[in-house]
Amino acid sequence: METITELFTVAGRIITILPLLLLMALFMGKRAIGELPVFDFLIVLTLGSVVGADIADPDIQHVHTAVAVVLIALLQRGVAMLKIKNRTIGKYITFKPTVVIQNGTFIRSNLKKIRYSVDNVLEALREKDIFNVDDVETAVVEANGSLSVLKKPAKSTVTIEDTPYLKQSSAIAFPVVIEGIIQHDVLRRQNVDETWLQDELAAQGITDIEEVFFASLTRELQLHVSLQYADTLSLPPILH
Repeated sequence: METITELFTVAGRIITILPLLLLMALFMGKRAIGELPVFDFLIVLTLGSVVGADIADPDIQHVHTAVAVVLIALLQRGVAMLKIKNRTIGKYITFKPTVVIQNGTFIRSNLKKIRYSVDNVLEALREKDIFNVDDVETAVVEANGSLSVLKKPAKSTVTIEDTPYLKQSSAIAFPVVIEGIIQHDVLRRQNVDETWLQDELAAQGITDIEEVFFASLTRELQLHVSLQYADTLSLPPILH
């Protein structure tokens, strides 16, 4: 009998707490749910922990959980208001946008700062239908971890107003060097070898493969190279 009572208690808590959560989510605003910057992510984790403990443990006072949910929502809303009024506060409680590609070149130092790998960026580019790093003028990892990309003018989407002709699709490029390591299987599929790669790098003034952070090769055997240290590039001032 006691078990049945506890089950009804859990069911009642679920029925009452979920509408409250929905109300608080709407109160916190669309940005908190859709983008999840680091502070909002922590808020969601905290809400989940509080509500989960309340549902799982009938001994916890249900009204205390409801009060905690409301207070957490008020805290999030208050911090959001402060971030709007004072940009300095926002800089301290979230990640700042980071440029990871400039003029088709990976910015290795910035990738290390945010602990992103080349594979992470390449995957995000493919999700945006970009298969060649050389097509990118600027790529920025935003505060919420998403990747924003500005294509080079010659590679940007052409509209009917721009020209009556159809734009040719961009060439796909395959990674042949990642952090100084040659991807021999890719070379074989492109019917070239390491000697050919070394000759192409030498033609660009690169004599040591360890100088190469990333290199990609198109089907037309066009080689694009990002060096290990490209920090001298002029990066655009991307703000919060």
